Amino acid sequence: MLKNMSCALIEHKRIRTTLAKAKALRIYIEPLITKARRNTTHSRRVVFSYLQSKEAVIELFGPIAAKVGDRPGGYVRILRTGFRPGDSAEMCLIELVDFNEIYSTSDGPKKKTRRRKRGGATTNDAAATGTTVVEEAVADTGNEVDDATENVAEATENTIDDDGVKGA
Repeated sequence: MLKNMSCALIEHKRIRTTLAKAKALRIYIEPLITKARRNTTHSRRVVFSYLQSKEAVIELFGPIAAKVGDRPGGYVRILRTGFRPGDSAEMCLIELVDFNEIYSTSDGPKKKTRRRKRGGATTNDAAATGTTVVEEAVADTGNEVDDATENVAEATENTIDDDGVKGA
């Protein structure tokens, strides 16, 4: 069973199977891929004794060995996909890591985004004015308090007491 699954994985680069079989297949095929990195007659014969498929050996020692030549291990990935409806067996995809175009995006290095704290002034604004964010916040709070006291003073001037006298 592992021999046929290994040949199918090498040929198709991704197969769908149960989780238990995928874990057993990973243990079976990773040493074979490691042997394929050294392209010698002995390693070809050892791998052929496991796979018994000439096409799979040619594929393994050709494009697969070329892609995984610099990888130190971990040649396959297991992705859980859910449960099978009939017997509720946990299903998964097992795939060769370097042959998935979705995950292996080698378009170039990603740009790192800069994070800022919420609410405060940016570092450029604070550096330009020579004040810190805390000093600006204290100054803003003081202005709001001054505005509030002025509004209260204006409101008390325009109010009429119970005696009918304007302001107090």
